[in-house]
This record gives sequence, structure tokens and C-alpha cells, in this order.
Amino acid sequence: MAASATLRVECSREGFTRVRTFTRDTLRDWSLDHRCDDTTLVVTELTANAATHATPGAAGAPGAPEIRLGFLLDPTHVLVTVSDPDDHPPVYAPTGPGMEEHGRGLSIVDALSEAWGWTPRTPVGKTVWARLSTRPPI
Repeated sequence: MAASATLRVECSREGFTRVRTFTRDTLRDWSLDHRCDDTTLVVTELTANAATHATPGAAGAPGAPEIRLGFLLDPTHVLVTVSDPDDHPPVYAPTGPGMEEHGRGLSIVDALSEAWGWTPRTPVGKTVWARLSTRPPI
């Protein structure tokens, strides 16, 4: 029962609304309504990080670097991937002050996913991923 879905992310308010809607619709199509809230939050954080750090100043501009969202479903997990053209690894700073406006995104991803990480892409860029269980909450 493997399934997949992808979306090109437009770095705009409407684009991020589409990302959240795409996430919820995909999970509902896969009968994973119970995973919508956590997965949508993880996707929001990962795509926002990509837009902020990988494509600064280019968001929404013609020819802006591409960000892609992907989902891969297996019987026990949903793998969320966000690919961008930046070669720099994501910065995870779990010990920062709790009231800072920025810098908490990967801490949220870490708390809601079973595992997360990143891999370089060829010839340039990276993919940040998070693995979430498909099991219903206890």
C-alpha cells in the first residue's frame, strides 16, 4: 500500500494556504484524518523554513527557486519531504530561549515526528524530511 503525492510550493500567502489544504486533502484521501493536525504543522514549519532560508528575497518572483513538497505513504508511516535549492543544512537549536519569534520550527518538527533529518541533492540543494506514524493516537 505505497502511495505518494507532490506539490510545487509557491512562496506566497496563497501558496502556503494551498500547502496546508493539499496536506489535509492528501491525508484524508489516505484515511489518515487523525494525522492531519500534526502533519500539517510539520509541513508548515518545513516549507516556511525553506522559503525563509533557501529562497530569501526570491519568494514569489518570476524564476524564483523551486521548493517541492512530497508525501510517501507506507503501511506504518507518512514520510514528508521538502526540497529546496539551498545546500546549507537546516539549523536545529533546541536550547534557545522559548520566547524568541524565530528558531522554533525544527523543535516543533522534532516533537511531532518519530524522526527527521536532511539529505543533500544532486547537483545542488537539499531535502529535509520528517517521518510520522500512521497509527491513531492513544
